[in-house]
Amino acid sequence: MNKLLIVGSVAFDAIETPFGKTDKILGGAAPYIGLSASHFDIQTAIVSVVGEDFPQDYLDLLTARNIDISALEIVKGGKTFFWSGLYHNDLNSRDTLATELNVLGDFQPKVPENFKDADVVMLGNLHPLVQNSVIDQMAVQPKLIVLDTMNFWMDCALPELLAVMKKIDVITINDEEARQLSGEYSLVKAAAKIQTMGPKYVVIKKGEHGALLFHNTEVFFAPALPLEEVFDPTGAGDTFAGGFAGFITQSENISFENMKNAVIYGSNLASFSVEKFGTERMVSLTQEEVKARLKQFKLLTQFDIEI
Repeated sequence: MNKLLIVGSVAFDAIETPFGKTDKILGGAAPYIGLSASHFDIQTAIVSVVGEDFPQDYLDLLTARNIDISALEIVKGGKTFFWSGLYHNDLNSRDTLATELNVLGDFQPKVPENFKDADVVMLGNLHPLVQNSVIDQMAVQPKLIVLDTMNFWMDCALPELLAVMKKIDVITINDEEARQLSGEYSLVKAAAKIQTMGPKYVVIKKGEHGALLFHNTEVFFAPALPLEEVFDPTGAGDTFAGGFAGFITQSENISFENMKNAVIYGSNLASFSVEKFGTERMVSLTQEEVKARLKQFKLLTQFDIEI
């Protein structure tokens, strides 16, 4: 069975949107990526760190989805990374109310021996030096390395980010970040410039407006499914990444044509993530629901036209 290695934060999130608010709930990139990837027939492991305050129930939730957490370090006496955010009415913009790195501030990832030959590595949004150290620990060159990052690292760790980008195959960022990283307003020009920095493939996420996939001069666009209600967009990007990486891991095909399908699978799973707060919807999600919505995606984009 093919292996997917996930590196990312495991956190407590406190979220407020126009539809309500939560106390501390399960958050961080790695749980969203892992729960999304669990819908594929692959072996999955999370490399991360939490404090002693992290509940056993959350650990059990991850293992129940066949996610290997042997490399999830629990720091005695430590406190888990905490983030709090307030979303505005359009849900596209938010204010960060609190960021407490806690044990994540000194995180030194240790890749488990049985995943040093992982087929695909998904580097969640972390300091580029942490992402780079994971690549250096791999005993076998992965078939695909996917990296997620954000404007914060572009502001405070750009040289380190550019260094790790030379070692990866796919980068996933949003449109604002693509423009900042490239210095280009046009997303086509931005993607072309980012490809010169290392990644062969550039995925630009546009939230409710879908996602773009670029490779050389080829472009693919996947729409977002129009939803009646969106409660919490917090984990949508990570859920997308988990679906993308999970599909590629299962299919063993890293061609541009197959990545189109991976983008659709990622978009499909992300459309569920936003329906409830935190990871709640991803925990209850069934394969039947995933398949039914994939059919909706197909109908959304399928048409016949004479040329």
